[in-house]
Amino acid sequence: MKSKFGILAVIFSFVSVCSFAPAKTDTIKVWGNCEMCKGHIENAAKDAGATTASWSEVKKLLVVSYDTTATSNMDIQKKIAAAGYDTQDVKAEEASYKKLDKCCQYKRPEQKSSGQ
Repeated sequence: MKSKFGILAVIFSFVSVCSFAPAKTDTIKVWGNCEMCKGHIENAAKDAGATTASWSEVKKLLVVSYDTTATSNMDIQKKIAAAGYDTQDVKAEEASYKKLDKCCQYKRPEQKSSGQ
């Protein structure tokens, strides 16, 4: 009987720890133009560790959820910039931007490069 309670206690502890992983949701400004940009931006965010990513072509906003022990807002922005897209805090390298398809080359905002 004691072993059943011990097993249940271990299972409960494991489920409790997994259920309370430090998750965070952020909104990040990301420049882009089209549905192809949407796919590239969302994939880059997920490659950086985001569990969910949804970019609005109209609002130019990316909503991401992620485990803070696995990645960070800045890590996600750096990965998106590496894909060629400027974010609110990280400007893509010119070479990465130039690799984008012509339809994806947006008018670049004036901003300071940081976090790189």
